[in-house]
Parts: sequence; structure tokens; C-alpha cells
Amino acid sequence: MKQRKQNYITLSADGEVVPQGSAVEDAAPAQESADVAYRLSRMVEEAAGSPVAPNALDAADMSEYTAVAPGEAQTAARAERAARVAEPAAKPVALVMARSKSAKRLLQAVADAGFCACAAYTQDRRNEGYLKAAQRAVCLGEKYSDALFCNGHAVLEAAAECEAAVVLLSDEALPLAEVDSFLARAAARGVRVFRAMNPDAPALGWILCSTDKPAADDGTWRTCQHCGLSFDEASLASGHYVCPSCGGYFRMSSAERIDDTLDADSFVEWNRRVPETDPLNFPGYDDKLAAQREKTGLEEAVRTGEGRIAGLRVAVGIMESRFFMGSMGSVVGEKISRMVERATDERLPVVVFTASGGARMQEGLVSLMQMAKVSCALSRHAQAGLPYLSVLTDPTTGGVTASFAMQGDVILAEPRALIGFAGQRVIKDTIKQELPEGFQTAEFALEHGLIDAIVERADMRATLAHLLAIHLATVDRGSCGPGESAILLDYRKVRDNLEHGTDTYNTVTYGMLEPEGGLPFGDAAARGSRRAQRLLSGLAGRFERKASGPAMPKRLEKALSRGGFDAEEGASLEVNGVVMGGDANVAADPGNRAWQSVQLARNVHRPTARAYIDAFVDGFIELHGDRAFGDDGAVVCGLGWIGGRAVTVIAQEKGADLKERIRRNFGCPQPEGYRKSLRLMRQAEKFGRPVVCLVDTQGAFCGMEAEERGQGNAIADNLLAMAGLRVPVVSVLLGEGGSGGALALALADRVAMQEHAVYSVLSPEGFASILWKDRTRAPEAAAVMKMSAAEACQMGIVDAVLPEGPAPAHENPEAAAEQVRAYVVDVLAELCEQPIEEVLEARYERFAKF
Repeated sequence: MKQRKQNYITLSADGEVVPQGSAVEDAAPAQESADVAYRLSRMVEEAAGSPVAPNALDAADMSEYTAVAPGEAQTAARAERAARVAEPAAKPVALVMARSKSAKRLLQAVADAGFCACAAYTQDRRNEGYLKAAQRAVCLGEKYSDALFCNGHAVLEAAAECEAAVVLLSDEALPLAEVDSFLARAAARGVRVFRAMNPDAPALGWILCSTDKPAADDGTWRTCQHCGLSFDEASLASGHYVCPSCGGYFRMSSAERIDDTLDADSFVEWNRRVPETDPLNFPGYDDKLAAQREKTGLEEAVRTGEGRIAGLRVAVGIMESRFFMGSMGSVVGEKISRMVERATDERLPVVVFTASGGARMQEGLVSLMQMAKVSCALSRHAQAGLPYLSVLTDPTTGGVTASFAMQGDVILAEPRALIGFAGQRVIKDTIKQELPEGFQTAEFALEHGLIDAIVERADMRATLAHLLAIHLATVDRGSCGPGESAILLDYRKVRDNLEHGTDTYNTVTYGMLEPEGGLPFGDAAARGSRRAQRLLSGLAGRFERKASGPAMPKRLEKALSRGGFDAEEGASLEVNGVVMGGDANVAADPGNRAWQSVQLARNVHRPTARAYIDAFVDGFIELHGDRAFGDDGAVVCGLGWIGGRAVTVIAQEKGADLKERIRRNFGCPQPEGYRKSLRLMRQAEKFGRPVVCLVDTQGAFCGMEAEERGQGNAIADNLLAMAGLRVPVVSVLLGEGGSGGALALALADRVAMQEHAVYSVLSPEGFASILWKDRTRAPEAAAVMKMSAAEACQMGIVDAVLPEGPAPAHENPEAAAEQVRAYVVDVLAELCEQPIEEVLEARYERFAKF
């Protein structure tokens, strides 16, 4: 019996070939669990429009083959055959997206099947051998890249140029088989897309790629200025306008920024139209303004208004680089100033996205005065204790950089954004030198301490929401009158609003709380606010508090009088009479607890400050830089939540491994590290936010460059500021507390030490070298200086000794972290209940007694 020729292959869900002799009743269930692999010959017939029978799984309706009367069908078939003989049909074109070694064999197979095989190439590789096997060729671009061969726009344009009926995806182009927007556009143009089952064996079959999604309107393509590839608008919007190929950032319009950042339909524009001015009567200026409005559809180079981020109301300004390159004229300054003034009146935080080339030259000195005008408005906003967040986007230069762009309480930047004051061409002409790579970028600004953080676009909305919540958690204290309400904020609630868009927060009504005397934060707060915060702290704590607590002075006195010290839960300063960790070869004297603590504090496996932050600070956002010179990795500063309370965290960080220790200078701070901490302490004071310091350093860095930049000045400034800081301050010594470098973060209302931490005026080696000219007497020096936590507590230097658990912290870091967390939560609850004047007086008395 003559066998029927097969033109397709059926594949099961597990990739096995389904035999063509399967029973008919098996076809229905196979439709949901199997693909059809086409042979090239079948694809040619369908592309040429031949009346062949459909694939078994592609067509359930056979009416087009059975509804026509036999006589009519025969007549139509004869007529069609006669037409084909009279006028031979052109071969359908197949665009073959392949470049591998098998491309030549694939092109030949496509041509042998009856297609006109068209190869894709780039100008830099136009002489490759596989092109000789093609009957046509189409150029995708100047330079080859894998991204170009799997770029939907490039492939669709190439298909249109060669009039392809079919696109065959292989090798680098295979990812397009999963891109719905590409498949929808191809289908809308009548182009069928297939992917190879096996590029090395094209005869095995091809899978038809399809999608149920509708095609977007043609023409909505945008080209990346970094890599030159084009992408459809919808895909870019879903990816925050970041290039899918190279990761470059597209410049966003104000409308796109609003949609990407603010809650849906929450933006209400303020001061849309402000009368233009032409202070210099500059020739043609009015005409240029009119042309810019017509071209962009904007009124000016900034849009202002209010909106919500995760349900938090905020005043927002978004600069438009499309309008006169975002230059700052009188109208731009007026709109931003009005926005800030209204935000001050309505007690709203301000967020500004900057994008500007600087001052508008056509307005001369009036443009220059906008820098001062906006600065005055922001000064009043700051005096009202309200937060201002600045987001620098590409480009932010000139007068905008020298004014409100760099005046934020927190300054964020998008990656690789151009940030600078003077133009690069001006700088080159002035210094007669070439500029280094990466100069005046966001990364350059972060390295030099000029901005707080670089935030990816995908994370910008969440970062802004958490920063706003941390600031607003304390900023509204006392601002509400009797009967007025304010929202209660915590990390989890903000996170839930970001994930689910519930836009709901619990509130507290101030007038309904029983007033009790005393103001915890000067004149800016009421007792009811403190009670609400205490309630929130209890409800929002993420860790269950354990029963154990710090070892207090009386207990230590009794223990020391007995000749031994045992911390709670069985922990002890003496661990089996052996020095734990470290590389020292000095044998441990069972009676020299101070030297044992020195060795344990220096243990390279001991948890560092960052480990404690990760353990109990919710939603920690690190902020960088001293805003003047650099960012010191030895000092980690940021904002977060401890036990449901918004706090500023300042920590000395040694690093978890050798590479990180080198980067962080082994935890020895530079002057810029102390100045960064001072900046964050002043910010905490502005917003009534308590400060938590985690101390772990051998001492401030001793070096020529540190002295040149004023190491002593930086430590002195910290001590003076902390002595009068009008918020509670809690410090915990985690490891080494070396001299003034440690004290610069330990002038606090409460100071605690972990059980195996040490605190001293100098390292024991240095002490022995100076007094005895013999560094080997370091263990003896440690005992003489009374460096251990127990001895420091007995002298009243510290207020509490925190157990580390059944073993030293490096053996049970979770238990050690829980002790620190519990202490901080308890002490903050106590201090935040006290009037700030009492806190300051107690702080003074605490250190005056020495």
C-alpha cells in the first residue's frame, strides 16, 4: 500500500514524537499537551498558499474541504493549476536568524525545501562564509552583537525589508520565541515565526510560535541612546524604561515618571500655568518658548503637584529635560518655590526629580536668582521639621546642582546619571587635561561622598516610600491639635502597601489621649504622641523578646568579689581557660579576663556591626558620604526600624572577610567617616529620631592623610554635637572600643558592652610599648587597664553588660544579636518617654562624674 508523505510531526509535552498512526480519539487530548513540529516543505506550501490539508491539531473544522461540491472543487483545482502554469509563483521568503557554524547547512535546507532563503548579517561581518549559501541577505546594523540578533525591532524591520513570509529563529535569536510583543507584531504583519527544535538538525522540525496578546500600535518604538537598539514602548514601561539589552537608562518624561513612581491616579498638578517672563527682552525667546510648548506638549521645564507613594501623601516636582534641556528660568524657580511653600503650609514632605542643564541663559541674572529663591523656600520647609528627598537623574548640572538638587535631607541618584556643576568642556579648557573615565557620574559622586545612595529604577518607588515613612514616623509629633489624627507607620505596613496597594494605615487621634506633663522632644511633641509610639513599638516588634537581660552593676560586684564572673544563661568571660579565636600565640592566663576578652573581641569570626544590623534593623537603608570629600567604608550609617521604632543607626564596621576588611580599612575610621556620622546625627535631631550607635574599632585611623583632613577636628565635632544632641542616643560596644575613635560614637545616654567586648584608652600593645617599652607585656597591660566589660561596668563607664549566650558571639550570633536588640528596645522605650531636657541633663551628669 502506498504510504502518505508526512509534512508535520506531533510532539508530546515531554518532547517525545507522537506516532502518526495514533487513533483519532487521541487527537483531542493531545491538543492541550502537544506541539506540532512543521517540516520545512509544509511551511513552504502554507506560505505559498497551496490548498493542502491542515495539521491534525491545527484545524478541527474541515468545512473548507467538505462544503464545496465535488464538481466545483475539481473545476477550481484545474483553474488554479492552469494559473500556476501560466504565471509561475515567486518563492516565499524565509528570513533565517542564525549565525552559528550550522547556519550554512540551515540556509541550504531552507532553500532546498522551496523557500527563498534570506540571511541576516551585520556590516562588520558581511564577508562571513555562510552568506554565500543564502539567496538574499539583509543587514541588521553596523556592528554585531547577540542582543542585536534577538532584538524584536531589528528582526521585524529585516523581515519587512526582505518581504519575508516566515521568520526562522535559531541560535542567538531564540529568545524572541518567548517575547509576546514581537510575536503579536509579527502576526499582525502576516509573518509566521518558527523556532528550531534542533538547530543542528533543521529537518527534524520547527515549532510555530504564537501568542494570544494583541499587537501594540506600530510606531511606538524607542531607541536606546547607549546601544542603539529599539524596543516597543509597552515593554520599556514595564521595565521602568531600562534598556533590556544593555541596561542603559532612557530619559523619562514627567508623565512616565508619575506613572512609574506614584500611586495610580493620585497625582494632582499644582500651578500648571505660570506667566512667562522675558527679563532681558532676548531676541526670539518668546518664539522659542512657544516652539518648545508645541513640540513637547509641556508648559515649562518642571511639573509640580501632589501625589501618594504607598499611600503616603507627598509634594512632588519633576523636571523635564525635553523642555529647554530642563534649564532653570524664572518660571521653573517660581513653580518649585510655590510647591515647597504649599508643602510647608500643609506639612507635606517634598520629593524632587532633577534633570537640568543649569541656568537659562536667555534670562540672565534673573535665572541665577532662582537658585537663591528656591533655597529660601527649602530653608523654611526644613525649619518646619519636614523632609526633603532629592533624586538626581540624567543630567543634573549647573545651577540646579549648586542649589536644590544638593540640598535634600537624603540625596538619591539613578545609576550612571551625569552629575556636576561645571561642564566637562569648560573643565578641560580650564585645566588643560583630559578627564578620567566615569568623571561626573553618579558613581563618582557616591565615591566622593556627595550623595547618599544610587538606587536602581526598579527599587526607586520602594526606597522613597520607606524613606518617607521613616521620616514621617517622628516628624509629625506635636503638629496635630486636639481631635486631629495622624497615621501610625512601621516597616511592615509600608511594605504591605507597596506590595498590595491597600493604601491603608492605622491612625491615632491626639486629643483623645490623656495628656501628661512633659515634652519628650522639646516644644515639638505632645505626651499623646509618645504613648502612641510606645503602643506601636509593642505591636510592631518583629522579634519575641526573651527573658534574659543585661548583667547589672550590683550583680557584677558580687560576682567579682567571689573571684569569678558568670553571665546569665551560663555564659562566662572564661571559656575553658583557653583563648578563643584570634591568631595570638600568647597562652591565656585563666585569671586575666581582660586579655581573654581582648582575644575574643579580635576574633576574625566575631559578628561585625553589619551582621547585627541585618539581624534586627528592619528595612535598613544605608546612606553614604560626608557631602564634602568622601565616603568612609569603616562607618556605616543609615535609617531603619528597631522594634517598630524609626531610628538612625551609626556603626563602625570591620568587614566580614579579608577583601572587605581592606576596603573598610579594618574598621579604623577616617575623618570623613566621623563627619558622615555627624551629618546623620544632625538629621536625626531634625526629625526627632533616636540614634543607635554600634561601636567596634581599634581606633581612629592614624595616617598622614587623616591628619591632613583633620582627624582630631572630626572627633571633636562629634563629641560636641553628641553632648547636646536633642534626641536619645544609645551606644553598644560590640567588640573593640579603642580610644577616642570609639568614644566619638559612645557619648550617649546609655552605653552597654557585650560580654566579651573591650574598652580602653589605648591598645594593650601600645600601652605596654609606651610605658614599659615591651609589647610582649600586652596581656599584663590589658589587666592593668581594666579593659573588660565587667570591669568597665564596675567603674561606671558603661551601664550594662550584655550576655552573648552560652558561648562567645561568634559561636552563637543569633543569641548575641537578640540580647543587643532587647537592650536597645528597652532603653529606647525608657528614654523616649522622658522629656528631652531631662535626658540632656542626665547625659551631662553621666559624664561629669568622671
